Amino acid sequence: MVGQHFIRFLQGHPWFELTWLGASDRSAGKRYKDAMTWHLPGSVPATVADLTVQDSKPGNAPRLLFSAMDASVATEIERAFAAAGHTVVSNSKNHRMESDVPLLVPEINPDHLKLVPVQQRARGWKGQIVTNPNCSTVGLTMGLAPFVQFGITKVMVTTMQAISGAGYPGVASMDIMGNVVPFIGGEEEKMEVETQKILGAFRGDRIEPLAAAVSAHCNRVPVVDGHTETVSVAFSSKPTEQDLRRAIAGFAGLPQQRNLPSAPPAPVVYLEEANRPQPRKDADRGRGMTASIGRLRTCPVLDWKFVVLSHNTIRGAAGAAVLNAELMQSEGMLDS
Repeated sequence: MVGQHFIRFLQGHPWFELTWLGASDRSAGKRYKDAMTWHLPGSVPATVADLTVQDSKPGNAPRLLFSAMDASVATEIERAFAAAGHTVVSNSKNHRMESDVPLLVPEINPDHLKLVPVQQRARGWKGQIVTNPNCSTVGLTMGLAPFVQFGITKVMVTTMQAISGAGYPGVASMDIMGNVVPFIGGEEEKMEVETQKILGAFRGDRIEPLAAAVSAHCNRVPVVDGHTETVSVAFSSKPTEQDLRRAIAGFAGLPQQRNLPSAPPAPVVYLEEANRPQPRKDADRGRGMTASIGRLRTCPVLDWKFVVLSHNTIRGAAGAAVLNAELMQSEGMLDS
């Protein structure tokens, strides 16, 4: 499913042209349209329908690769491409928490790309691996990023995660219809440690994690696209509502400054309505690349609480990786 989102998101991209598709032995040698079933709206794009799927091995692959590999095989395949000189921009979880691999949200921590030379020296690679976070972590970190200046000390987050995050066929209909499933394997642990890494500081050859306790409760709900998260935060300083609202309104980063093709004009927006954000109304904001915040109010347990929504398969997967590559291109890290 993420691979299909990559294909759709890259259609008409001004910088990158999709010319190569890799998969397992089961699909290699087939035309793309014969090797898969298209699950997204519309039909498979004509530009890729007749491409022959290749085996996922270095050789005739282009310099830049986007990876949506299953975790069971991603480690060896991604490392083989990086060792052979390829740039691998990965949506897989396998390398996210390795100390020399950037876990990137371009508006938040672009300086973490400075880990790449550390990675190349340590591993003897000519190429590189850069990752984007888990789909639920993206929404949380984009919601928290404007507030880092106030000294985040504690975070509690409860997620209401869309079924598209489980891939296809995903959660059985009899399990999810009219129901809430209060468990997503490994999700809470990923949110807790990935958030600390993304919001951490680059210290020459390593990332110093954010010194904040993060507690996550993750739930699957009968929504197609869009992860909704309720967040409570404690700060070392005591910001006012005006301080927090001003921080949201002024939040932007290098993607906006450089007008990168996939960057939304405003990466985070505040919605005034008391019942927003909502997945059906707000998940596609900014081509699915904008996070929406609402219901900012005082918290009687911590300091402040709010709701944040992000599109899990776009900003939380394919779109995030493409924006990572655009940032790398703008930094001169990709071959022409």
